[in-house]
Amino acid sequence: MNLLKICPVCGYSKLSDTPYDECGFPTYIICPCCGFEFGFDDESNGFSFEEYRNKWIANGFVFFNKKKKPHLWNINMLKKQLENIEKVKYKSRFT
Repeated sequence: MNLLKICPVCGYSKLSDTPYDECGFPTYIICPCCGFEFGFDDESNGFSFEEYRNKWIANGFVFFNKKKKPHLWNINMLKKQLENIEKVKYKSRFT
């Protein structure tokens, strides 16, 4: 399993931990960029990565943790960051 510290929702590549452990259990970390909580938004609320991503982008892709927000956060940075999603193998249980 590819255990990268990349958010499969928004592609943020500096997570404090992997979204899921080696057994596939959620780590309940919250992505500082999109605010997705692994084990809550997917398992409890039933969001797929794509659904949450689309909703987040439609709402203006606001950076969740203002302290970690890049100085020039914009649509071009988001597009580049979304490319990281291809590097991860995590799958939502609600696709």
